[in-house]
Amino acid sequence: MRKRIFFICGSMNQTTQMHQVSEHLREYEHSFSPYYVHGFDEFLRKLGLIEFTISGNKLAGRCLKYLQDHGLPIDYQGRNRSYDLVVTCSDVYLQKNIRDNRIVLVQEGITDPESMMFHLVKRLRFLPLWFAGNSTTGLSDAYRAFCVASDGYRDLFIRKGVNPEKIVVTGIPNFDDYGRYSGNDFPHRHYVLVCTSAMRETLQGEDRKAFIRKAVELAGGRQLIFKLHPSEKVERATREIRRYAPGAMVFATGSAEEMIANCDVLITRFSSTAFVGIALGKETYSDFDMDELRRLMPVQNGSAAFNIANVCRRFLEED
Repeated sequence: MRKRIFFICGSMNQTTQMHQVSEHLREYEHSFSPYYVHGFDEFLRKLGLIEFTISGNKLAGRCLKYLQDHGLPIDYQGRNRSYDLVVTCSDVYLQKNIRDNRIVLVQEGITDPESMMFHLVKRLRFLPLWFAGNSTTGLSDAYRAFCVASDGYRDLFIRKGVNPEKIVVTGIPNFDDYGRYSGNDFPHRHYVLVCTSAMRETLQGEDRKAFIRKAVELAGGRQLIFKLHPSEKVERATREIRRYAPGAMVFATGSAEEMIANCDVLITRFSSTAFVGIALGKETYSDFDMDELRRLMPVQNGSAAFNIANVCRRFLEED
């Protein structure tokens, strides 16, 4: 009997990364699931009260549609069978039914800043990790290996308290070959691109009016294009842009990476898209420290999914 791998997906970025890793593990049986929760958290999900998370109905629905469209075997919440390995996109919430499994954790992308809540969660370990967003990624220590984007991120996670013996620098899919976005069909060129963040949707404060006005100032009369975060409330965000940046173009869908490849200037707040701008030599603005982002830059090896698959294979064949 072939060994079985359970892939726990999340956002579209996380889901496509899980899919890419699975493509290099075809000798094993696969099952996939949108991100899920248990107990009282599941009750909240059903009421639509955790829509700001990857287990919310909106993002889970997008994930499920992707899995169905690509004909991938689905075992929602891993209910239907046992597994030899779990590959997950996040450990800030650890599902009850995988805690006794061998787990490989894959970094999803850029991590949130270390807020006051991050330090509170580290100090009061009875608080759930997800209280501090994905800044606490890796702190569960529930996995056999943690596949990360770069040596810079390895150092960052060690500083946060992650066991260095479990960290493997593999690169991460979707972030390991930014050059591939340069040849694209997006029809516009030489504009100022603004990639928004879903800070309000994740219950963080944001002065969107001030952010839009800053973008207008930096654009200096050049064409402005806004690419909305997939979790944003599109109608509200579009209405604000129309008011404070008349003449700007707004896209709720499409490839942000391809739009970055065609722009002259990229403006973000707390977004992984800043890595794309830096890698492609764009004039890039971010709320993160730019020197720190350069240190954290994901390795451009074009083989992250293959590397992660080899990490998974090592644990599958160890017994």
